[in-house]
Amino acid sequence: MTGFADARGSHGNLRWRWEAKSVNGRGLDFRFRAPAGYEGLESGARTLAGERFKRGSFQILLTAASEESTRGFRIDPVALADAVRIAKKLSDETGLPPARVDGLLALKGVVVQEESAALDDDARMKRDAAMLESLAGALDHLMRARANEGGKLETILLRQVADIERLTGDARELAQKQPAMLRDRIVTQLKELLAPGSSISEDRVAQEAALLASRADMSEELDRLSAHAHEARALIAGKEPAGRKLDFLSQEFNREANTLCSKSSDIQLTHIGLALKAVIDQFREQVQNVE
Repeated sequence: MTGFADARGSHGNLRWRWEAKSVNGRGLDFRFRAPAGYEGLESGARTLAGERFKRGSFQILLTAASEESTRGFRIDPVALADAVRIAKKLSDETGLPPARVDGLLALKGVVVQEESAALDDDARMKRDAAMLESLAGALDHLMRARANEGGKLETILLRQVADIERLTGDARELAQKQPAMLRDRIVTQLKELLAPGSSISEDRVAQEAALLASRADMSEELDRLSAHAHEARALIAGKEPAGRKLDFLSQEFNREANTLCSKSSDIQLTHIGLALKAVIDQFREQVQNVE
């Protein structure tokens, strides 16, 4: 399911904003983006998302900024020394001009934002807890948005299941007429093949018709289609995430419809089988949106 939610929060002089987006996905895919110094929040964010969602592709974005009056920077001497050493080595080996100071300071990790660097463990834990609490609110909002979309999908899926049940019933009525149709067809074909005046054994005709009817028997496929439709209704009405189960069920629907078409010896029955496949394909596409 698709959805978007955001949440803002503050802690001391820090202000932040979370953005949570979701799109369809076969499994649970999680992508996290945050400014430097906030990477440690990813584990907590994954836990919060995993508690609320079972399926979908999620993007969690954090932006954070401190008030100008409290913002400061310092140089990490170890990182700077490493950068100078590497730059000098490259200059000696290649003959290129030595690196400029502005270039060295632009390297990631050389200049550190003072606020992040100054936080002790206790202060960092309190800050992270406040940030994750606001993320939980955003994810709750996203969950409600997905639930609203799920309500609309439920109506669509139930209508498609009803179409499958209707077409299955139509196919069952025609399938019951197939033995008689096969018998008439055999009689016609034998009369065309046999010499004029030749008699046709009723037993022989009955044997051939029974053999063909047995091969073309669709009762098992039709029973399974009905059972799958009943199971689909139960999954849709249930409270647990059912997207993966419905996805598997759509494959079973399609398998039975394919067999129905292959066994059909009547053009009307074939048309019903093709209509079934079309509805099942629409059902499968919608199921990809279900958690």
